[in-house]
Amino acid sequence: MAFTLVDLGKHRESSLADGYLHRFGQFALDSRKRTLSRADSPVSLTPKAFDVLLFLAQNPNRLVTKEELLQAVWGDTFVEEGNLTQYISHLRKALGDNAENARLIVTIARKGYQFTGNVTVTESADIARKPVVYVPAIESSRVDAQPSLKFPEEIPKPSRHWRNAAALAASTVILAGITNTSWRHFAGVTPPRSQKIMLAVLPFQNLTGDPNKEYLADGLTEETISQLGRLNPGQLGVIARTSVMGYKNKDERLDQIGRDLSVQYVLENSLRESENHIRLTAQLIQVKDQTHLWSQDYDYSVKDILGIEDDVAKAVAHEVQLRLTSSQQQAELAQPRPASREAFDAYLQGYYFFQRNTDKDTDMAAKYFERATQLDPSYALAWAELSRVRNWQVNIGLIPAEEGHRLAREAVERAVALNPNLAEAHAQMGRIKQQVDFDWAGADASLQRAIALDPGNPEVVRMATGSAALFGRFDEALPLNRRAVALDPLNADSWESLGETEFFMGQLDKAAADVKKGLELNPDVWPGPSLLSEIYVMQGRPQDALPEIELVRQPFLRAFLYAIAYHALDREKESDTALRELIAKYHEGGAYQIALVYAFRNQSDQAFEWLNRAYAQHDSGLIGTRVDPLLKSLRNDPRYAVFLKKLNLLN
Repeated sequence: MAFTLVDLGKHRESSLADGYLHRFGQFALDSRKRTLSRADSPVSLTPKAFDVLLFLAQNPNRLVTKEELLQAVWGDTFVEEGNLTQYISHLRKALGDNAENARLIVTIARKGYQFTGNVTVTESADIARKPVVYVPAIESSRVDAQPSLKFPEEIPKPSRHWRNAAALAASTVILAGITNTSWRHFAGVTPPRSQKIMLAVLPFQNLTGDPNKEYLADGLTEETISQLGRLNPGQLGVIARTSVMGYKNKDERLDQIGRDLSVQYVLENSLRESENHIRLTAQLIQVKDQTHLWSQDYDYSVKDILGIEDDVAKAVAHEVQLRLTSSQQQAELAQPRPASREAFDAYLQGYYFFQRNTDKDTDMAAKYFERATQLDPSYALAWAELSRVRNWQVNIGLIPAEEGHRLAREAVERAVALNPNLAEAHAQMGRIKQQVDFDWAGADASLQRAIALDPGNPEVVRMATGSAALFGRFDEALPLNRRAVALDPLNADSWESLGETEFFMGQLDKAAADVKKGLELNPDVWPGPSLLSEIYVMQGRPQDALPEIELVRQPFLRAFLYAIAYHALDREKESDTALRELIAKYHEGGAYQIALVYAFRNQSDQAFEWLNRAYAQHDSGLIGTRVDPLLKSLRNDPRYAVFLKKLNLLN
């Protein structure tokens, strides 16, 4: 039977609490006399702190959720989550709970706490003889005295659409508040020389009880990461969305998250809704000792939200700007927000579906992004994301190339015109120039502009890395790769990109190790087994490449890889068979891969023939011509320099 501590004054003589002593380590917790002692010396606790500790001690070595603790100690009275975190902090200090590997109270990220002490329960026969500190039934502590907020119950419930709109309106104010207050805590912290402060924004918990609000929780996570990441990238690094979303449905210790992501701080967030109120809770936690540095609840009613939104947002932006000196950062804070809350809603829905990465979800994402631009034609970010989805629809064959590229170009040009300082718009322009126009210099310029605007965005960093590597600027590419890994350490794409750069550089052992890391994080990562099999072939390990080739999903890539692997194994008949299949089935879209096979087989005339076919077909694979190791046999041929000049890749 669960023990509820709601009215301890009334229940102190209950059979569960009366006469029992909870011992753990050097501590003794007397539930009858409400005392805590350590090695027979009294330890002072506030009443509510005692109640929290008692409940934890009665439920050791299991996850105790925040909701469970709040219900046990405060009952049905609505209490801000920040109160609980302050009591936990108070208890840690009282217990001397500061050693990283010897904690009694462990934070389970986003969920609650676990009491790890080895608790024994005995009758407290002699405890009265020891010096004790009695906890009064009523105290005037600052935390206990904070007023509790009860949501009104008699105001008619607004429509779901209006409540969603209000939640989205609140988010812009709330995120600005979170950003401002978080930065105040970081602004005074001086990191060691050459070391950034690293922060992880954990996924917003959807505590509304409505699974249809998951898109909102995920969208708020992304927006918070984005806003914090732009504050001061030189001093504050923010872990990217992909790496933190892995903890969305996982019960992981906070210290383990800190080790996984190499962060010193974590921001926990939750979203609640009751009647016509919306509440977001944010908590800033220092990982090394799990200290709660700051906690804030943001609560707004539907009727008030429209009136206070602009005033609060402007005030917060003003406060943040006082702490920043870069004109670029101030310009970022001045980015126009969507004029329509419905447009923001549609944007979040589009983002949610695009992350799911199926053909159906990609089409849904396009519809929502298009809807966002219709609701607010000035919404630059929505135009940039619409362009990205259109281009991806072409890449995976969902829409015709000519139509898709036209729509993608129109959308990204609109985004850049609306907001010339939007990094996402310049990054997408780089994609179009690179993949559609073969304008390598123009693509490089766009990506350099994007990374200058948002150096903390790992996707932008990865794209800039690829551009630098494909031009042979490895001294620039490799540090960018490492920055992307630091910003997004659990994203397989970051490791694959690093491995690809190392492959181009000829660092094959490092490349193999980093590609394997990416595959461990996500077996479906691109290029994954395809790149690993190429590395094995270039290492002189073609036999190891064969099982990797079997894992490649695309038939034309399997044919290409078998052709080079069998040649390396001196199995020429099988290599010829694979090459014939590649030419017969994929001569229209696989000309560059056919050229690679001929080059690897030292058949230079055929290689140049197929390179020129790839050029005529506008094959996007040609971007790798300057650095691809499989073309090594051609580099001393005069035709190679001529071809690079034709591609504008010579300089």
